[in-house]
Amino acid sequence: MSGLLRSDINLKEPRWDQGTFMGRAKHFFMVTDPRNILASSEELGAAKTVIEDYKLGKIPPGLTEDELWQAKYLYDSAFHPDTGDKMILIGRMSAQVPMNMSITGCMLTFYRTTPAVVFWQWANQSFNAIVNYTNRSGDTPLTVGQLGTAYVSATTGAVVTALGLKSLTKHLPALISRFVPFAAVAAANCINIPFMRQRELKYGIPVTDANGNRLGESAKAAQQAIVQVVVSRIGMAIPAMAIPPVIMNALEKRAFLKRFPVFNAPIQVGLVGLCLVFATPLCCALFPQKSTMKVSRLEPELQAQIQATNSAINVVYFNKGL
Repeated sequence: MSGLLRSDINLKEPRWDQGTFMGRAKHFFMVTDPRNILASSEELGAAKTVIEDYKLGKIPPGLTEDELWQAKYLYDSAFHPDTGDKMILIGRMSAQVPMNMSITGCMLTFYRTTPAVVFWQWANQSFNAIVNYTNRSGDTPLTVGQLGTAYVSATTGAVVTALGLKSLTKHLPALISRFVPFAAVAAANCINIPFMRQRELKYGIPVTDANGNRLGESAKAAQQAIVQVVVSRIGMAIPAMAIPPVIMNALEKRAFLKRFPVFNAPIQVGLVGLCLVFATPLCCALFPQKSTMKVSRLEPELQAQIQATNSAINVVYFNKGL
């Protein structure tokens, strides 16, 4: 065994204290690092091997603690925490910044015509559907019918909201109209996430004790998890969809953009990307990934089951998803 690395590091938990916002922020800056999506299959496989071997007590000679944690975060960025399956590339949290900056930047740039609004809201909700499915909690797959219903409902809700608000703001100042995409995205998140995770609301998500032992499934835990994710997602959108419109509204009055309007979209996308680099991890950090709930708030039958198994358990734990 290498003398550089101790054998008792708990890889089931993040490197930093998740009981504090700062600890969670450091954790999610690593998880959402866009560079992770550039990792090849071989690199992901190597990281997985390092983590699995370490858990079995096999430590490669020369492996340092920093290298172990780098492998851990690369592994976590690509593999689902509940199922262990490799996640869809564009659905990973490390793809959030590059994907969202492109889509959101275009939504904020091309908002004046109805076809553009419909297309970019559709594109955004299609992407969100992939993200919500990829980062769902639990290990029970959705059926094709459930996926289809969730996708159509969220996309329809976003488009209808965007077109309705566009109509209402037609005679208002141009700056107000620029915020229509944000309102549509916020409304769509309230539709998309619950629909994509409807199976969890119906059948519950796995809850465990402090040691990770599975105690059952709880729909009450799923409700709390989904509310937290909706709040986080809307929070991510606020800086990226509220700050660039104000800046662009001022810039478009300047001679440069009037002379070179082709730079409108690239500048908008760049501003959105700058906001998302910080907003994505910081809003993911609003709530712990491993959420808790008091046993007394669970379903009566699950409470009885837990009390019968171990009456000393007062709190359960669950993955809230992202």
